[in-house]
Amino acid sequence: MMKKEWWHGKTAYQIYPKSFYDSNGDGIGDIPGITAKLDYLKELGVDMVWISPVYLSPCADQGYDIADYYQIDPVFGTMEDMDELLEKAKKREIGVVMDLVVNHCSDEHEWFKKACEDPEGEYGKYFYLEKKKEGKLPCNWRSYFGGPVWEQMPGSDWYYLHVFHKKQPDLNWENPVVRERIYEMINWWLDKGLAGFRIDAIINIKKPQMFKDYPPDREDGLCDMGTVLADTSGIGDFLREMRDRTFRPHEAFSVGEVFNAKDGELGDFVGEEGYFSSIFDFRQTVEGKSVDGWYAARIPTPDDYKRCCFESQREMEGTGFYSNIIENHDEPRGVSHYLPKEARNSKGKKLLAALYFMLKGLPFIYQGQELGMENRCFASIDEVDDISSRDEYQVCLEAGLSPAEAMEVVSRYSRDNARTPFQWSGEENGGFTTGKPWLGLNENYREINLEQQRNDPDSLFAFYQKLIGLRKDPEYRDTVVYGKTEPVLEEESGIMAYFRQGEGQRILVAGNFGQEERLIRIDGVDKGSFRLLLSNGGEPVLDERGMVLEGLQVVIGVV
Repeated sequence: MMKKEWWHGKTAYQIYPKSFYDSNGDGIGDIPGITAKLDYLKELGVDMVWISPVYLSPCADQGYDIADYYQIDPVFGTMEDMDELLEKAKKREIGVVMDLVVNHCSDEHEWFKKACEDPEGEYGKYFYLEKKKEGKLPCNWRSYFGGPVWEQMPGSDWYYLHVFHKKQPDLNWENPVVRERIYEMINWWLDKGLAGFRIDAIINIKKPQMFKDYPPDREDGLCDMGTVLADTSGIGDFLREMRDRTFRPHEAFSVGEVFNAKDGELGDFVGEEGYFSSIFDFRQTVEGKSVDGWYAARIPTPDDYKRCCFESQREMEGTGFYSNIIENHDEPRGVSHYLPKEARNSKGKKLLAALYFMLKGLPFIYQGQELGMENRCFASIDEVDDISSRDEYQVCLEAGLSPAEAMEVVSRYSRDNARTPFQWSGEENGGFTTGKPWLGLNENYREINLEQQRNDPDSLFAFYQKLIGLRKDPEYRDTVVYGKTEPVLEEESGIMAYFRQGEGQRILVAGNFGQEERLIRIDGVDKGSFRLLLSNGGEPVLDERGMVLEGLQVVIGVV
Protein backbone atom coordinates (compact mmCIF):
# COMPACT_ATOMS: atom_id res chain seq x y z
CA MET A 1 0.00 0.00 0.00
CA MET A 2 1.39 3.39 -0.98
CA LYS A 3 2.33 5.65 1.92
CA LYS A 4 0.10 8.73 1.76
CA GLU A 5 1.87 12.08 1.57
CA TRP A 6 0.54 15.59 2.25
CA TRP A 7 0.90 16.63 -1.39
CA HIS A 8 -0.82 13.65 -3.06
CA GLY A 9 -4.28 15.18 -3.43
CA LYS A 10 -3.11 18.64 -4.45
CA THR A 11 -3.56 20.50 -7.71
CA ALA A 12 -0.53 22.58 -8.74
CA TYR A 13 -0.29 25.72 -10.86
CA GLN A 14 2.77 27.08 -12.62
CA ILE A 15 3.39 30.81 -12.73
CA TYR A 16 5.82 32.41 -15.16
CA PRO A 17 6.20 35.64 -13.16
CA LYS A 18 7.36 37.85 -16.01
CA SER A 19 4.05 37.26 -17.82
CA PHE A 20 1.54 36.74 -15.00
CA TYR A 21 0.57 40.17 -13.66
CA ASP A 22 2.44 43.49 -13.59
CA SER A 23 1.76 45.50 -10.43
CA ASN A 24 3.83 48.60 -11.22
CA GLY A 25 3.31 49.32 -14.93
CA ASP A 26 6.85 48.58 -16.14
CA GLY A 27 5.57 45.91 -18.54
CA ILE A 28 7.04 43.00 -16.58
CA GLY A 29 5.10 40.78 -14.19
CA ASP A 30 6.37 40.69 -10.63
CA ILE A 31 6.06 39.14 -7.16
CA PRO A 32 3.55 41.74 -5.84
CA GLY A 33 1.52 40.88 -8.97
CA ILE A 34 1.38 37.23 -7.86
CA THR A 35 0.38 38.25 -4.34
CA ALA A 36 -2.40 40.43 -5.78
CA LYS A 37 -3.81 37.39 -7.62
CA LEU A 38 -3.69 34.82 -4.80
CA ASP A 39 -7.45 35.05 -4.36
CA TYR A 40 -7.84 34.22 -8.04
CA LEU A 41 -5.71 31.09 -7.58
CA LYS A 42 -7.78 30.15 -4.53
CA GLU A 43 -10.97 30.67 -6.55
CA LEU A 44 -9.65 28.36 -9.26
CA GLY A 45 -8.96 25.77 -6.57
CA VAL A 46 -5.19 25.25 -6.70
CA ASP A 47 -3.26 24.29 -3.56
CA MET A 48 0.32 24.66 -4.71
CA VAL A 49 2.05 27.24 -6.93
CA TRP A 50 5.35 26.72 -8.73
CA ILE A 51 6.99 30.05 -9.52
CA SER A 52 9.61 30.15 -12.28
CA PRO A 53 12.88 31.89 -11.31
CA VAL A 54 12.80 35.30 -9.64
CA TYR A 55 16.41 35.25 -8.41
CA LEU A 56 18.95 37.94 -9.35
CA SER A 57 19.86 37.24 -12.97
CA PRO A 58 21.15 38.94 -16.13
CA CYS A 59 18.33 37.02 -17.86
CA ALA A 60 20.26 35.46 -20.73
CA ASP A 61 17.84 32.54 -20.35
CA GLN A 62 14.86 34.15 -18.64
CA GLY A 63 16.19 33.87 -15.10
CA TYR A 64 17.51 30.32 -15.39
CA ASP A 65 20.97 31.91 -15.25
CA ILE A 66 21.23 32.82 -11.57
CA ALA A 67 23.75 35.44 -10.40
CA ASP A 68 22.78 35.22 -6.71
CA TYR A 69 20.60 32.51 -5.17
CA TYR A 70 19.93 34.65 -2.09
CA GLN A 71 18.62 37.75 -3.85
CA ILE A 72 15.42 38.59 -5.69
CA ASP A 73 15.96 40.33 -9.02
CA PRO A 74 14.79 43.96 -8.68
CA VAL A 75 12.69 43.54 -11.84
CA PHE A 76 10.49 41.16 -9.80
CA GLY A 77 10.57 43.01 -6.47
CA THR A 78 12.37 42.52 -3.17
CA MET A 79 12.95 39.78 -0.62
CA GLU A 80 10.32 41.55 1.51
CA ASP A 81 7.87 41.05 -1.37
CA MET A 82 8.79 37.36 -1.41
CA ASP A 83 8.26 37.07 2.34
CA GLU A 84 4.85 38.73 2.01
CA LEU A 85 3.89 36.33 -0.79
CA LEU A 86 4.87 33.31 1.35
CA GLU A 87 2.92 34.65 4.32
CA LYS A 88 -0.25 35.49 2.37
CA ALA A 89 -0.15 32.23 0.40
CA LYS A 90 0.13 30.28 3.65
CA LYS A 91 -2.99 32.03 4.99
CA ARG A 92 -4.85 30.78 1.92
CA GLU A 93 -3.37 27.27 2.32
CA ILE A 94 -1.41 27.60 -0.92
CA GLY A 95 2.10 26.14 -0.84
CA VAL A 96 4.80 27.99 -2.78
CA VAL A 97 7.33 25.99 -4.80
CA MET A 98 10.33 27.73 -6.38
CA ASP A 99 12.64 26.71 -9.18
CA LEU A 100 15.90 25.08 -8.14
CA VAL A 101 18.51 25.69 -10.85
CA VAL A 102 21.74 24.03 -9.77
CA ASN A 103 23.17 22.36 -12.89
CA HIS A 104 24.58 25.79 -13.72
CA CYS A 105 24.69 29.36 -12.52
CA SER A 106 25.28 32.65 -14.34
CA ASP A 107 28.67 33.77 -15.57
CA GLU A 108 27.91 36.85 -13.47
CA HIS A 109 27.75 34.78 -10.25
CA GLU A 110 30.47 35.61 -7.74
CA TRP A 111 31.81 32.03 -7.97
CA PHE A 112 32.44 32.27 -11.69
CA LYS A 113 33.96 35.74 -11.46
CA LYS A 114 36.45 34.37 -8.93
CA ALA A 115 37.12 31.36 -11.16
CA CYS A 116 37.95 33.74 -14.03
CA GLU A 117 40.41 35.61 -11.80
CA ASP A 118 42.22 32.38 -10.92
CA PRO A 119 41.18 29.36 -13.04
CA GLU A 120 43.55 27.07 -11.15
CA GLY A 121 42.43 28.28 -7.72
CA GLU A 122 39.62 27.16 -5.37
CA TYR A 123 36.77 28.62 -7.44
CA GLY A 124 38.12 27.21 -10.68
CA LYS A 125 37.20 23.83 -9.19
CA TYR A 126 33.56 24.97 -8.89
CA PHE A 127 33.30 24.58 -12.68
CA TYR A 128 34.52 22.31 -15.49
CA LEU A 129 37.60 24.02 -16.90
CA GLU A 130 39.78 22.54 -19.66
CA LYS A 131 42.33 23.69 -22.21
CA LYS A 132 42.39 22.87 -25.90
CA LYS A 133 44.34 19.77 -26.84
CA GLU A 134 46.30 20.00 -30.08
CA GLY A 135 44.14 22.95 -31.04
CA LYS A 136 40.88 21.05 -30.49
CA LEU A 137 38.09 21.61 -27.97
CA PRO A 138 37.97 18.94 -25.21
CA CYS A 139 34.92 17.23 -26.80
CA ASN A 140 32.27 17.63 -29.51
CA TRP A 141 29.12 17.95 -27.40
CA ARG A 142 26.43 20.33 -28.67
CA SER A 143 24.84 22.74 -26.22
CA TYR A 144 21.05 22.65 -25.92
CA PHE A 145 20.97 26.12 -27.45
CA GLY A 146 23.26 25.23 -30.35
CA GLY A 147 27.02 25.39 -30.86
CA PRO A 148 29.79 23.73 -28.81
CA VAL A 149 29.49 23.36 -25.03
CA TRP A 150 32.92 25.00 -24.59
CA GLU A 151 33.52 28.74 -24.31
CA GLN A 152 36.81 30.50 -23.72
CA MET A 153 37.21 32.23 -20.37
CA PRO A 154 37.92 35.96 -20.76
CA GLY A 155 41.65 36.73 -21.03
CA SER A 156 42.68 33.10 -20.62
CA ASP A 157 43.49 29.95 -22.58
CA TRP A 158 41.05 28.01 -20.36
CA TYR A 159 37.62 26.91 -21.61
CA TYR A 160 34.54 26.33 -19.44
CA LEU A 161 31.71 23.85 -20.02
CA HIS A 162 28.13 25.10 -20.54
CA VAL A 163 25.52 22.59 -21.73
CA PHE A 164 23.00 25.45 -21.98
CA HIS A 165 23.72 29.11 -22.84
CA LYS A 166 27.32 30.34 -22.81
CA LYS A 167 26.30 32.61 -19.93
CA GLN A 168 25.35 29.49 -17.92
CA PRO A 169 28.58 27.75 -16.83
CA ASP A 170 27.94 24.25 -15.46
CA LEU A 171 28.66 23.72 -11.77
CA ASN A 172 31.05 20.89 -10.93
CA TRP A 173 29.00 18.50 -8.81
CA GLU A 174 32.02 16.22 -8.41
CA ASN A 175 33.39 18.86 -6.03
CA PRO A 176 31.95 18.21 -2.51
CA VAL A 177 32.43 21.88 -1.59
CA VAL A 178 30.09 22.90 -4.41
CA ARG A 179 27.46 20.40 -3.26
CA GLU A 180 27.74 21.71 0.31
CA ARG A 181 27.18 25.30 -0.84
CA ILE A 182 24.13 24.18 -2.85
CA TYR A 183 22.56 22.28 0.08
CA GLU A 184 23.14 25.25 2.36
CA MET A 185 21.20 27.45 -0.07
CA ILE A 186 18.33 24.95 -0.49
CA ASN A 187 17.88 24.67 3.28
CA TRP A 188 17.96 28.46 3.67
CA TRP A 189 14.95 28.73 1.36
CA LEU A 190 13.08 25.80 2.91
CA ASP A 191 13.60 27.32 6.37
CA LYS A 192 11.95 30.47 4.98
CA GLY A 193 8.74 28.54 4.43
CA LEU A 194 8.81 27.18 0.88
CA ALA A 195 6.70 24.07 0.32
CA GLY A 196 9.41 22.70 -1.95
CA PHE A 197 11.17 22.97 -5.29
CA ARG A 198 10.83 22.16 -8.96
CA ILE A 199 14.31 20.96 -9.92
CA ASP A 200 15.52 22.22 -13.30
CA ALA A 201 17.56 20.20 -15.83
CA ILE A 202 18.87 17.99 -13.03
CA ILE A 203 19.94 15.00 -15.14
CA ASN A 204 22.76 17.15 -16.52
CA ILE A 205 24.63 17.41 -13.21
CA LYS A 206 26.44 14.12 -13.87
CA LYS A 207 28.87 14.17 -16.78
CA PRO A 208 30.89 11.25 -18.16
CA GLN A 209 34.16 11.17 -16.20
CA MET A 210 36.18 11.73 -19.33
CA PHE A 211 35.33 14.37 -21.87
CA LYS A 212 35.26 12.46 -25.14
CA ASP A 213 33.88 12.79 -28.63
CA TYR A 214 30.75 10.94 -29.74
CA PRO A 215 29.62 10.30 -33.32
CA PRO A 216 28.33 13.62 -34.74
CA ASP A 217 24.62 13.73 -35.63
CA ARG A 218 24.53 16.94 -37.69
CA GLU A 219 26.76 18.60 -40.24
CA ASP A 220 28.19 20.83 -37.48
CA GLY A 221 30.25 17.83 -36.31
CA LEU A 222 28.68 17.99 -32.87
CA CYS A 223 26.73 15.47 -30.83
CA ASP A 224 23.37 15.83 -29.05
CA MET A 225 23.53 15.96 -25.23
CA GLY A 226 21.02 13.09 -25.05
CA THR A 227 23.70 10.75 -26.40
CA VAL A 228 26.15 12.04 -23.80
CA LEU A 229 23.74 11.57 -20.89
CA ALA A 230 22.93 8.02 -22.02
CA ASP A 231 26.62 7.22 -21.52
CA THR A 232 26.66 8.58 -17.97
CA SER A 233 26.18 6.72 -14.69
CA GLY A 234 26.28 7.51 -10.97
CA ILE A 235 23.89 10.46 -10.72
CA GLY A 236 22.02 8.69 -7.92
CA ASP A 237 24.83 9.37 -5.45
CA PHE A 238 24.35 13.12 -5.88
CA LEU A 239 20.54 13.06 -5.88
CA ARG A 240 20.28 10.77 -2.83
CA GLU A 241 22.63 13.03 -0.90
CA MET A 242 20.67 16.16 -1.89
CA ARG A 243 17.38 14.51 -0.83
CA ASP A 244 18.74 13.43 2.56
CA ARG A 245 20.39 16.76 3.31
CA THR A 246 17.55 19.05 2.21
CA PHE A 247 14.09 17.83 1.09
CA ARG A 248 13.60 14.93 3.49
CA PRO A 249 14.34 16.75 6.79
CA HIS A 250 11.87 19.47 5.76
CA GLU A 251 9.21 17.05 4.41
CA ALA A 252 9.34 19.23 1.33
CA PHE A 253 7.73 18.53 -2.03
CA SER A 254 10.18 18.09 -4.90
CA VAL A 255 9.44 17.56 -8.57
CA GLY A 256 12.23 16.84 -11.02
CA GLU A 257 12.55 17.92 -14.62
CA VAL A 258 13.80 14.53 -15.78
CA PHE A 259 13.90 13.88 -19.53
CA ASN A 260 16.47 11.11 -19.64
CA ALA A 261 15.81 8.53 -16.91
CA LYS A 262 17.10 5.17 -18.08
CA ASP A 263 15.05 1.99 -18.28
CA GLY A 264 14.54 0.48 -14.86
CA GLU A 265 15.54 3.67 -13.02
CA LEU A 266 12.06 5.15 -12.46
CA GLY A 267 11.79 3.77 -8.91
CA ASP A 268 15.11 5.43 -8.07
CA PHE A 269 13.70 8.84 -8.98
CA VAL A 270 10.25 8.60 -7.36
CA GLY A 271 8.47 6.43 -4.83
CA GLU A 272 9.00 6.11 -1.09
CA GLU A 273 12.79 6.03 -1.41
CA GLY A 274 12.96 8.15 -4.58
CA TYR A 275 15.24 11.13 -5.01
CA PHE A 276 12.15 13.31 -5.60
CA SER A 277 8.49 13.34 -4.59
CA SER A 278 7.53 13.28 -8.28
CA ILE A 279 8.88 13.86 -11.78
CA PHE A 280 7.15 15.42 -14.77
CA ASP A 281 5.76 13.14 -17.46
CA PHE A 282 7.40 14.41 -20.65
CA ARG A 283 6.62 11.44 -22.85
CA GLN A 284 3.94 13.38 -24.74
CA THR A 285 6.03 16.55 -25.05
CA VAL A 286 9.00 14.77 -26.64
CA GLU A 287 6.79 12.68 -28.97
CA GLY A 288 7.68 13.43 -32.57
CA LYS A 289 10.72 15.58 -31.78
CA SER A 290 13.91 15.13 -33.82
CA VAL A 291 17.61 15.63 -33.08
CA ASP A 292 17.73 17.42 -36.48
CA GLY A 293 15.66 20.28 -35.06
CA TRP A 294 12.11 21.59 -34.91
CA TYR A 295 11.70 21.65 -38.68
CA ALA A 296 12.06 17.85 -38.73
CA ALA A 297 9.62 17.24 -35.86
CA ARG A 298 6.40 15.33 -36.40
CA ILE A 299 3.20 16.79 -34.93
CA PRO A 300 1.71 14.24 -32.52
CA THR A 301 -1.75 12.90 -33.38
CA PRO A 302 -4.48 12.28 -30.78
CA ASP A 303 -3.60 8.57 -31.01
CA ASP A 304 0.06 9.39 -30.29
CA TYR A 305 -1.06 11.43 -27.29
CA LYS A 306 -3.20 8.57 -25.98
CA ARG A 307 -0.42 6.01 -26.43
CA CYS A 308 2.11 8.19 -24.62
CA CYS A 309 -0.24 8.79 -21.69
CA PHE A 310 -1.03 5.11 -21.28
CA GLU A 311 2.62 4.05 -21.60
CA SER A 312 3.51 6.46 -18.78
CA GLN A 313 0.61 5.38 -16.59
CA ARG A 314 1.58 1.69 -16.92
CA GLU A 315 5.22 2.48 -16.30
CA MET A 316 4.56 4.43 -13.09
CA GLU A 317 1.82 2.20 -11.57
CA GLY A 318 2.94 0.77 -8.23
CA THR A 319 6.01 3.04 -8.11
CA GLY A 320 4.88 6.59 -7.45
CA PHE A 321 3.32 9.67 -9.05
CA TYR A 322 4.05 11.49 -12.24
CA SER A 323 3.32 15.22 -12.39
CA ASN A 324 1.04 15.56 -15.42
CA ILE A 325 1.10 18.52 -17.81
CA ILE A 326 -0.11 19.54 -21.24
CA GLU A 327 2.19 22.58 -21.32
CA ASN A 328 4.73 24.61 -19.38
CA HIS A 329 7.02 27.61 -19.90
CA ASP A 330 9.30 25.55 -22.19
CA GLU A 331 6.61 24.17 -24.48
CA PRO A 332 4.05 25.51 -26.95
CA ARG A 333 0.46 25.79 -25.74
CA GLY A 334 -1.05 22.32 -25.23
CA VAL A 335 -4.33 23.04 -27.00
CA SER A 336 -2.41 24.20 -30.09
CA HIS A 337 0.00 21.27 -29.96
CA TYR A 338 -2.24 18.28 -29.24
CA LEU A 339 -5.60 19.28 -30.69
CA PRO A 340 -6.28 19.25 -34.44
CA LYS A 341 -7.04 22.78 -35.70
CA GLU A 342 -10.77 22.12 -35.99
CA ALA A 343 -10.87 20.99 -32.34
CA ARG A 344 -9.36 24.17 -30.88
CA ASN A 345 -12.63 25.44 -29.47
CA SER A 346 -14.12 25.44 -25.98
CA LYS A 347 -15.43 21.88 -26.29
CA GLY A 348 -12.13 20.49 -27.61
CA LYS A 349 -10.16 22.28 -24.91
CA LYS A 350 -12.39 20.77 -22.22
CA LEU A 351 -11.84 17.35 -23.80
CA LEU A 352 -8.05 17.68 -23.51
CA ALA A 353 -8.34 19.14 -20.01
CA ALA A 354 -10.35 16.20 -18.66
CA LEU A 355 -8.29 13.50 -20.37
CA TYR A 356 -4.98 14.71 -18.89
CA PHE A 357 -6.31 15.95 -15.55
CA MET A 358 -8.00 12.68 -14.58
CA LEU A 359 -4.90 10.53 -15.14
CA LYS A 360 -3.19 9.22 -12.02
CA GLY A 361 -0.61 11.71 -10.79
CA LEU A 362 -0.31 15.30 -9.67
CA PRO A 363 -1.96 17.66 -12.21
CA PHE A 364 -0.09 20.86 -13.03
CA ILE A 365 -1.95 23.72 -14.71
CA TYR A 366 0.21 26.29 -16.50
CA GLN A 367 -0.95 29.90 -16.29
CA GLY A 368 -3.57 30.62 -18.94
CA GLN A 369 -4.18 26.93 -19.64
CA GLU A 370 -7.38 27.20 -17.63
CA LEU A 371 -8.57 29.83 -20.13
CA GLY A 372 -7.48 27.86 -23.19
CA MET A 373 -4.74 30.31 -24.20
CA GLU A 374 -3.30 29.39 -27.60
CA ASN A 375 -0.08 29.69 -29.59
CA ARG A 376 0.68 33.11 -30.98
CA CYS A 377 1.49 33.53 -34.66
CA PHE A 378 4.84 35.33 -34.91
CA ALA A 379 5.21 37.30 -38.14
CA SER A 380 8.95 37.83 -37.85
CA ILE A 381 11.88 36.49 -35.82
CA ASP A 382 12.23 40.05 -34.47
CA GLU A 383 9.04 39.43 -32.46
CA VAL A 384 10.64 36.41 -30.75
CA ASP A 385 12.55 36.78 -27.50
CA ASP A 386 13.38 33.12 -26.77
CA ILE A 387 17.02 32.15 -27.48
CA SER A 388 16.23 28.54 -28.38
CA SER A 389 13.64 29.73 -30.93
CA ARG A 390 16.21 32.05 -32.50
CA ASP A 391 18.68 29.16 -32.76
CA GLU A 392 16.04 26.87 -34.31
CA TYR A 393 15.15 29.59 -36.82
CA GLN A 394 18.75 29.50 -38.05
CA VAL A 395 18.67 25.68 -38.13
CA CYS A 396 15.57 25.91 -40.36
CA LEU A 397 17.27 28.33 -42.75
CA GLU A 398 20.40 26.15 -42.91
CA ALA A 399 18.17 23.17 -43.73
CA GLY A 400 16.86 25.03 -46.78
CA LEU A 401 13.56 26.41 -45.47
CA SER A 402 12.46 29.87 -46.57
CA PRO A 403 12.16 32.59 -43.89
CA ALA A 404 8.36 32.25 -44.04
CA GLU A 405 8.56 28.45 -43.61
CA ALA A 406 11.06 28.88 -40.78
CA MET A 407 8.70 31.28 -39.01
CA GLU A 408 5.87 28.78 -39.38
CA VAL A 409 8.01 26.19 -37.56
CA VAL A 410 9.03 28.68 -34.86
CA SER A 411 5.40 29.74 -34.36
CA ARG A 412 4.46 26.10 -33.81
CA TYR A 413 7.15 25.19 -31.28
CA SER A 414 8.48 28.42 -29.72
CA ARG A 415 8.70 28.67 -25.95
CA ASP A 416 7.42 32.23 -26.33
CA ASN A 417 3.98 30.77 -27.10
CA ALA A 418 3.64 30.00 -23.39
CA ARG A 419 5.33 33.21 -22.29
CA THR A 420 2.94 35.75 -23.80
CA PRO A 421 1.23 37.73 -21.01
CA PHE A 422 -1.74 36.27 -19.14
CA GLN A 423 -5.04 37.41 -20.61
CA TRP A 424 -6.94 38.84 -17.64
CA SER A 425 -9.46 40.87 -19.65
CA GLY A 426 -10.32 42.31 -23.05
CA GLU A 427 -8.88 45.69 -22.05
CA GLU A 428 -5.68 47.04 -23.58
CA ASN A 429 -2.77 44.63 -23.02
CA GLY A 430 -5.24 42.09 -21.69
CA GLY A 431 -5.26 43.75 -18.27
CA PHE A 432 -1.70 42.46 -17.72
CA THR A 433 0.01 45.86 -17.52
CA THR A 434 -0.64 49.58 -17.81
CA GLY A 435 2.77 49.91 -19.53
CA LYS A 436 4.28 48.30 -22.62
CA PRO A 437 4.39 44.50 -22.18
CA TRP A 438 7.88 42.94 -22.40
CA LEU A 439 6.52 40.43 -24.95
CA GLY A 440 3.60 41.04 -27.27
CA LEU A 441 0.25 39.56 -26.30
CA ASN A 442 -1.56 36.96 -28.33
CA GLU A 443 -3.89 38.93 -30.59
CA ASN A 444 -6.87 36.82 -29.47
CA TYR A 445 -6.87 38.26 -25.92
CA ARG A 446 -10.17 40.04 -26.57
CA GLU A 447 -11.86 36.69 -27.27
CA ILE A 448 -9.97 34.55 -24.74
CA ASN A 449 -9.63 36.12 -21.29
CA LEU A 450 -10.56 35.56 -17.67
CA GLU A 451 -13.10 38.38 -17.42
CA GLN A 452 -15.13 36.79 -20.20
CA GLN A 453 -15.03 33.31 -18.61
CA ARG A 454 -15.13 33.95 -14.88
CA ASN A 455 -18.89 34.15 -14.43
CA ASP A 456 -19.83 31.81 -17.27
CA PRO A 457 -20.78 28.39 -15.85
CA ASP A 458 -20.10 26.83 -19.25
CA SER A 459 -16.58 28.29 -19.67
CA LEU A 460 -13.31 26.38 -19.75
CA PHE A 461 -12.34 28.17 -16.52
CA ALA A 462 -15.48 26.79 -14.82
CA PHE A 463 -14.69 23.33 -16.25
CA TYR A 464 -11.23 23.38 -14.64
CA GLN A 465 -12.85 24.42 -11.35
CA LYS A 466 -15.14 21.38 -11.61
CA LEU A 467 -12.22 19.06 -12.40
CA ILE A 468 -10.35 20.33 -9.34
CA GLY A 469 -13.54 20.02 -7.27
CA LEU A 470 -13.89 16.38 -8.34
CA ARG A 471 -10.32 15.70 -7.20
CA LYS A 472 -11.13 17.16 -3.77
CA ASP A 473 -14.62 15.66 -3.35
CA PRO A 474 -14.48 13.23 -0.39
CA GLU A 475 -16.74 10.81 -2.28
CA TYR A 476 -14.31 10.39 -5.19
CA ARG A 477 -10.97 11.68 -3.87
CA ASP A 478 -9.33 8.33 -3.09
CA THR A 479 -10.18 6.89 -6.51
CA VAL A 480 -9.08 10.04 -8.39
CA VAL A 481 -5.83 10.34 -6.43
CA TYR A 482 -4.84 6.71 -5.81
CA GLY A 483 -6.93 4.59 -8.21
CA LYS A 484 -5.14 2.60 -10.89
CA THR A 485 -5.46 3.78 -14.50
CA GLU A 486 -6.92 0.98 -16.65
CA PRO A 487 -6.94 1.88 -20.38
CA VAL A 488 -9.77 0.58 -22.58
CA LEU A 489 -10.48 0.77 -26.33
CA GLU A 490 -6.79 1.37 -27.04
CA GLU A 491 -7.16 0.25 -30.66
CA GLU A 492 -10.08 2.64 -31.32
CA SER A 493 -8.54 5.50 -33.29
CA GLY A 494 -9.63 8.94 -32.11
CA ILE A 495 -11.02 7.60 -28.82
CA MET A 496 -9.23 7.87 -25.48
CA ALA A 497 -10.89 6.02 -22.62
CA TYR A 498 -9.78 4.65 -19.28
CA PHE A 499 -11.05 3.62 -15.88
CA ARG A 500 -9.71 4.88 -12.57
CA GLN A 501 -10.11 1.83 -10.36
CA GLY A 502 -10.25 2.55 -6.64
CA GLU A 503 -11.25 0.42 -3.68
CA GLY A 504 -14.90 -0.43 -4.35
CA GLN A 505 -15.29 2.43 -6.86
CA ARG A 506 -14.70 2.76 -10.58
CA ILE A 507 -14.67 6.01 -12.56
CA LEU A 508 -14.78 6.07 -16.38
CA VAL A 509 -13.14 8.83 -18.40
CA ALA A 510 -13.93 8.65 -22.13
CA GLY A 511 -13.31 11.19 -24.88
CA ASN A 512 -13.87 11.49 -28.62
CA PHE A 513 -11.23 13.52 -30.50
CA GLY A 514 -13.28 13.42 -33.71
CA GLN A 515 -15.88 15.85 -35.01
CA GLU A 516 -18.51 13.16 -35.59
CA GLU A 517 -20.40 11.26 -32.91
CA ARG A 518 -18.99 7.83 -32.04
CA LEU A 519 -20.54 4.70 -30.62
CA ILE A 520 -18.28 2.95 -28.11
CA ARG A 521 -18.81 -0.31 -26.27
CA ILE A 522 -17.10 -0.89 -22.94
CA ASP A 523 -17.78 -3.99 -20.86
CA GLY A 524 -19.68 -3.16 -17.70
CA VAL A 525 -20.80 0.30 -18.86
CA ASP A 526 -24.53 0.50 -19.49
CA LYS A 527 -27.54 2.66 -18.72
CA GLY A 528 -28.12 0.98 -15.37
CA SER A 529 -24.54 1.25 -14.14
CA PHE A 530 -23.29 4.65 -15.38
CA ARG A 531 -23.78 7.86 -13.38
CA LEU A 532 -22.46 11.03 -15.02
CA LEU A 533 -20.21 13.30 -12.93
CA LEU A 534 -18.96 15.74 -15.56
CA SER A 535 -19.26 16.28 -19.31
CA ASN A 536 -18.47 18.98 -21.85
CA GLY A 537 -21.67 18.17 -23.74
CA GLY A 538 -25.03 16.57 -23.12
CA GLU A 539 -25.83 13.46 -21.13
CA PRO A 540 -24.29 10.61 -23.19
CA VAL A 541 -26.80 8.31 -24.87
CA LEU A 542 -26.59 4.83 -23.36
CA ASP A 543 -28.55 1.90 -24.77
CA GLU A 544 -28.11 -1.77 -25.67
CA ARG A 545 -25.59 -0.80 -28.38
CA GLY A 546 -23.24 1.03 -25.98
CA MET A 547 -22.43 4.71 -25.32
CA VAL A 548 -22.72 7.44 -27.93
CA LEU A 549 -20.21 10.28 -27.60
CA GLU A 550 -20.82 13.56 -29.44
CA GLY A 551 -18.01 15.03 -31.50
CA LEU A 552 -15.25 16.26 -29.13
CA GLN A 553 -17.24 15.05 -26.13
CA VAL A 554 -15.61 13.85 -22.92
CA VAL A 555 -17.52 12.21 -20.09
CA ILE A 556 -16.50 11.35 -16.54
CA GLY A 557 -18.81 9.05 -14.63
CA VAL A 558 -19.05 6.45 -11.89
CA VAL A 559 -19.64 2.94 -13.14
